[in-house]
Amino acid sequence: MRKFLVVLDDSTECLNAMRFAALRAAHTKGGVEVLAVISPEEFNHWIGVGDLMREESRERIQAHFEVFAKWMRDKQGVDPQLVIREGVPVDEIIAQVREDPEIGVLVLGAGTGKKGPGPLVTQLSKNSGSLPIPITIVPGDMSKERLEAIT
Repeated sequence: MRKFLVVLDDSTECLNAMRFAALRAAHTKGGVEVLAVISPEEFNHWIGVGDLMREESRERIQAHFEVFAKWMRDKQGVDPQLVIREGVPVDEIIAQVREDPEIGVLVLGAGTGKKGPGPLVTQLSKNSGSLPIPITIVPGDMSKERLEAIT
């Protein structure tokens, strides 16, 4: 089964990327894999404190994922998978794409602010020529109705 890989983070454009991935998966009988990356610099503390912070991050990611997963299951009939990795986000996204041959498309949400589309879109666009799959970039301010129409 072809899967759409979408990155879960705290950005507002993440919502449209999730919607797009779920809608495309539902219409193509594919799957959705949600990737969350925990940056290692978040845990450069004493070992006990770092372990506690790592566990809290995983719990926060799981709770955030469940909100999207419930919508995907209830509204789109898609049961997403969650993958949590630790490391530099771009490196971990590329590693996940290379390690999972079922991933067919990477879906990213683009920011709409003055700072540009966001660091993931910027950095992964530079690497797009060496990726084994296409990248779909979803505008962060695209309406739900428009997303539904194009998927």
